[in-house]
Amino acid sequence: MARYTGPRCRLCRREGIKLYLKGDRCYTNKCALERRNYPPGQHGRVRRKMTEYAMQLREKQKAKRIYGVLEAQFRNYFAQAERQKGLTGENLLRLLERRLDNVVYRLGMAASRAEARQLVRHGHILVNGRRVDIPSYLVEIGDKISFDPRSKESPRIQELIERAAQNNPPPWLRYDPNEAVGEVLAFPTRDQIDVPVKEHLIVELYSR
Repeated sequence: MARYTGPRCRLCRREGIKLYLKGDRCYTNKCALERRNYPPGQHGRVRRKMTEYAMQLREKQKAKRIYGVLEAQFRNYFAQAERQKGLTGENLLRLLERRLDNVVYRLGMAASRAEARQLVRHGHILVNGRRVDIPSYLVEIGDKISFDPRSKESPRIQELIERAAQNNPPPWLRYDPNEAVGEVLAFPTRDQIDVPVKEHLIVELYSR
């Protein structure tokens, strides 16, 4: 499965905001954006006026990088969002939020979406008691997410279980610290999706 393997801090610098791609490191002064708050590259310090197209492109790139998807997959999500009832931009974000790797991250069962993706790919995550190793799997209402019992012997998994118990998931999710199980209560509404993305600009870009 294709994925971005380059330096993640470079992506935050390019977008000019923290995308929280490296988990806990992003909350410390080791974050690259704290030390070099300008785009990467030879001409990164040069300020340019943003055109309308450039602003639309930046919003699309930002959304792709936050959720860790590449162009072809992102276009597929957009096409699916267009076919659904309601606002295309909100439908798009809702589909991205329903990805299994994102839900694992939102539940606090991983420090970042990248770690959540790895946990899913390595077979550590169960959905309704069955192993699912596809990060792009779209969860449904009522789905229950947990760690594979065999994985709980790992010290890192134990750390993540403790982390999830202290986490405050969004209203559309619930986590039971006693059972170490998360549940999808509903699909998220736009005000429950706290990503710094102006989705209407993405719709405008793909509508050109």
